Amino acid sequence: MSRSVNCIKLNKEAEGLATLPYPGDLGKRIYEQVSQEAWKMWLGHQTILINENRLTPIEPKARKFLEEEMEKYFFGGGSEVPKEFNAPEE
Repeated sequence: MSRSVNCIKLNKEAEGLATLPYPGDLGKRIYEQVSQEAWKMWLGHQTILINENRLTPIEPKARKFLEEEMEKYFFGGGSEVPKEFNAPEE
């Protein structure tokens, strides 16, 4: 049986995540307040950040940057797409 959360990102009741998506307190907050739909949106945004900033996610500096952006994306003013990013045409 799935669980529902009041998604902080989408501002609506939606299906919650099945497991903690990230370790520590941030992961716990995300699990409690972020829906599956919003998490999928973050994964797409994170991919843009990794590609445009040419990050290697195993490097501590890159992980710290991504964690800070994740915090902003869900609980702050939002995470910006890099200026160099051009969205593909549909």
